[in-house]
Amino acid sequence: MSSKKRVFSGIQPSGEITIGNYLGAVRTWRQEVEAGTEDTMFCIVDAHAITVPYDPKELRNHIDTFAIELVACGLDPEKTILFVQSDVREHTELAWYLASVTPYGELGRMTQFKEKGEGKDFVSTGLFTYPVLMSADILLYKATVVPVGEDQVQHLELARETVRRFNHRFGEVFPEPQPRLSVTPRIMGVDGLTKMSKSKGNHISLFEPKDSFWNKLRTAYTDPQRLRKSDPGRPEICNIYTMHKAVSPKATQDEVVANCTGAKWGCVDCKKALFEHFDAELVPLRTKREQLKIEEVRQALGDGAAKARKIAVETMKEVRSVMGLGSLAT
Repeated sequence: MSSKKRVFSGIQPSGEITIGNYLGAVRTWRQEVEAGTEDTMFCIVDAHAITVPYDPKELRNHIDTFAIELVACGLDPEKTILFVQSDVREHTELAWYLASVTPYGELGRMTQFKEKGEGKDFVSTGLFTYPVLMSADILLYKATVVPVGEDQVQHLELARETVRRFNHRFGEVFPEPQPRLSVTPRIMGVDGLTKMSKSKGNHISLFEPKDSFWNKLRTAYTDPQRLRKSDPGRPEICNIYTMHKAVSPKATQDEVVANCTGAKWGCVDCKKALFEHFDAELVPLRTKREQLKIEEVRQALGDGAAKARKIAVETMKEVRSVMGLGSLAT
């Protein structure tokens, strides 16, 4: 294993990358890849996407779209390992083995399971065991660093506890992964009510056409107490200002605060300034995306899966050995 820290993170192929995905995770991943100081692995976790009802053809399209957009965003397959989860089947094998050291009660306490399963007529077992597969994703590559948003901290802590239980029972096999919390403020949806999500229809896609991007941003929720331009605004509770802090330079952020609190700008003025900075950042990404061909990206995913599989196979040999599994014939 390399002396470098090994960074692993995954993302569900939910359609297109949203500005929430980009600011909260993907942009940071690009920076980690460009720095080149760590071994990085990024995975499109398609097996996680089937824990709720879905359309197979749509999922296939989503995987292609996500792959192209991740590469366009700077996850260069020449510099990092980028692959699709189900192309490395050791993920699901390890998940079954880890289930044997994961208490049922802890899975029942997972917040995400409660939120996604609440009020549903059908709740799959896969949704319940989702965190075990997430643990397998990380431990399969003996990752030491996992970039996460605050909504995934609970799942990562379960993975850390799984490491302790497994190692205590079978010997020191896995390192305990450490969280790398996102420094980007949480990006809410354009409705201002919940985290940006395609399933909730409150998102802006990263590569959305400029007119559509602006129309969604223009109507986005701001400060509910600011009914007129003459009303002083409160940037500290405004989702638009939160995005400014992620996208705009410090001088623009200061200008926004001064003009908003001083009632010199209306909310549309603030949104126009944000749109300009978004557009400037996205121009090179759009250009890159237009140049990419799906056949080349699929080949890159295959190459990435082959590299990931080499690591996974060695890990699973060790796991089967310490657990007393297999005939030892191979």
